[in-house]
This record gives sequence, C-alpha cells and structure tokens, in this order.
Amino acid sequence: MPSSARYVWTHAALTLALLAMAAAVAGAFGGTLAALVTFVAGMLLVYGYHLRSVQQLVEWTREPVGTPVPSARGTWNRVFADLNRRSRLSYEMREQLATSLERFRDASQAMPDGTLYLSADDRIEWMNHKAEQHFGLDAARDCGVPVTKLVRQPDFVRLMHGAEHGGPLVLQSDRKAGLTLMIQVVPFGDGQKMVVSRDISQLERLETMRRDFVANVSHELRTPLTVVIGFLETLVDGLEDFRPDEVQHYVRLALDQSVRMETLIEDLLTLAALESGARAAEHRVAVGPLVQDIAEDARLLSAGRHEVSLDIAAGDEDAALLGSAKELRSAFANLASNAVRYTPPGGKIRLSWRRVDGGAEFAVEDNGIGIEPRHIPRLTERFYRVDLGRSRESGGTGLGLAIVKHILSRHDAELHVESECGRGSRFSARFPAARLGPPPVRS
Repeated sequence: MPSSARYVWTHAALTLALLAMAAAVAGAFGGTLAALVTFVAGMLLVYGYHLRSVQQLVEWTREPVGTPVPSARGTWNRVFADLNRRSRLSYEMREQLATSLERFRDASQAMPDGTLYLSADDRIEWMNHKAEQHFGLDAARDCGVPVTKLVRQPDFVRLMHGAEHGGPLVLQSDRKAGLTLMIQVVPFGDGQKMVVSRDISQLERLETMRRDFVANVSHELRTPLTVVIGFLETLVDGLEDFRPDEVQHYVRLALDQSVRMETLIEDLLTLAALESGARAAEHRVAVGPLVQDIAEDARLLSAGRHEVSLDIAAGDEDAALLGSAKELRSAFANLASNAVRYTPPGGKIRLSWRRVDGGAEFAVEDNGIGIEPRHIPRLTERFYRVDLGRSRESGGTGLGLAIVKHILSRHDAELHVESECGRGSRFSARFPAARLGPPPVRS
C-alpha cells in the first residue's frame, strides 16, 4: 500500500481509537448514555472537519490553473500536499508543452516556405505568415474555413480532393502577378493534412532566361553561319563563273559574318567570366587617359560621321578609380560604341567625366534616335534589342549593356539611363566615393 494511503488509514484508525477512549472515559463517569453522546459528538466533529476540507477542495478546483492548494491539518494536510505536488508537476508540464508549442510555431513562422495545417475536412487550423502571403489569406479571419473555399483555382482544388496527395503542383497565383508556387500536400495524424508552398518565381524566371539565352545564342550564331556557308557553297559550286571582284565581294561578306560570330563568342566568354564571380586584380586606374582613349576609339568607329567630343571637369584630369583597367575600358567602350551605332550621321556624341554627389560619373550623351520608356528597364537583359533589324545592321551582339551592368556591379557602380524618343539618350556610370582615390604614381 502506498505511503500516503497507509498514512490516511493509520490516521483514521487513530481517530477512531481516540473517540473510543473518550467514550469509555465518559461512560465511566456518566454511564452508557454519556459514552454514546461523546462518541456521536466526536464523529460529528470529524465529519464536519472532513466536510470543510472537501468544500475547500471543491472551491480550489474552480480557481484558475496555478492557484495554490488550500492548507489544512491532519489527514487533509497530507492529501492537500500530495495534490499540490501533483498540481505543480502538471502545471510545469503544461508550461513545457506551451513553450514547446510556441517554439514550434516560431520555427514554423520562420520557415521560408508557407505552411497550412488542415483538419480532416480540409478546414484551416493554423497557418504561418508565408502561407498568408502565398495564398492571400488572413490567419485571424480564415482559420476554420475550408481552404478550397478560399483558394479556388481548379488545379489546387483537384490536388486537395485527390485520393492520393502526390505532387508537387506548380501553380501560377491568381492573386499576385508574377508569383509561381510549388505546392505539396502531406497527410499526417488522423486524416489531417499539411500544405507546404514554396515561392519558385525566381527559379522560373531563371529557367525562362536560360531557355531564351540558349535560343538567342543559337539564332545569333546560326544567322551569320548560314550566310558564310551560303557564300562558300556558291563559290565552290561556280567559282569559274564569277569575276575576281565578285569573288572578293563574297569573301569579304563571309569575313564580315565570321568577325561578327567571333565578336559574339568573345562577348559570351566575357559575360561568362563576369558572372562566374572571379575577380580581376584591382589597381588605381588613371581616368583621364582612359576616357581619352575611349573618345579616340569612338571617333575611329564613327569614321567622321559624327561629332565626338570629350569633357573632363576642371581638376579631374588626374582622377583615379580603384578597379580593373581592362573591365572599366570594356564598360566605357561599350557605352561609347552604342552611341555611335544608334546615332544617325551628322549627330553629336559627348563623353564626360565629373565628380557628382560625393562620387564620380562617366557619361555618354547623344542626340540620336532615343529609346521609348517601356524599353529602358530591359536594356541590360542579354540579347534584348529595341530595334532588332537596326541592331544587327549596326553590328551589335545584344550583350554590350549586360556586360556593362556586370562590370559596374563589380565596381560598386550603377548604370543610369535617360532617354527621349527623337531627342537622344544619356547613359551614365556612377561610382561611389569609396572607388575614388589619389592619382596613380607616374613612372
């Protein structure tokens, strides 16, 4: 018998023994009636004591969890002590469970994926913040509502009503443009379900870019290669039928297309090297001589068809940039050559270098054809062209501004574009103050 029960029975036996002794003493002095009255009175007192203790116990059970157990004497003191110990253990266990539940909810809220817990009849029991964002739900309002009444896209409804919840399901959100979700349903417990959603919008965009890139590269290489093969086949099949000047003309065209393919491949290799993350050695690069060389190259490319000028702000002739001279030359040259290609003959092109807003800026301005506002955000995409036919005629590969963007990013700089159709464009590379330094030591 447990010690507490043995204590209760022992205490009860002692109480009866004491009552019997009191009755015997009363009987010795007052007779049988006195003994009986004494015993009954004692039993009533014991009964009243137990009744009072039971009342205290009942009142305690109606108090909030954690309320101390009432104090008592005798047997009930031991009973209350055991109840108090058990209550304390139960309270501590409840606190541990509540803490564990709170940690679980915090962890679920911190998850990068959306999580919905559903009952056996697909009613929402709980959701994290990501699930609210993914499905356009509100935890305070939508808990207890069947999920298929809130997310009504047919593919999602079929997934929820499927006999076997496989997946994953790729779903384009109808509540947030551009949001693509990968959704999986995981059964657990007694018919309950967990719906896990992951935002794969960026992965979808990257996959689209990869497909477009492969298609564009294939097209850009196939076009000049077809021309070269066509010219060579023409010459092979009827070389004796062509005059020397005609042969030279065909060979010259084939050479031009070969150079175009070589330029495209070089740009692809440059872009791949930039995207690989490998950093070129950085030095103090003298800006004055660099932009003067760029301006001279622009004049040579223009071949006298444009007025090309260079403006270096007073006091900035000896300015220097911390970076890769080769990469900076490539970025500046791309901006200048684009201005030459897209400015009609007789136009003006102005290159400039100046300090601005604590940093510095290299800019190329022209009064050429300009660019529509809708095209400007996409100019740095690979192979994106505003005018496809004009770009190919000018010899561009469609990778120049993508290369510029990557080079400037590696130099903590930004590309800014201002343009107006029919009035020209301004492309500027803005460098932070941290990239500026004292002029390099002249040897």
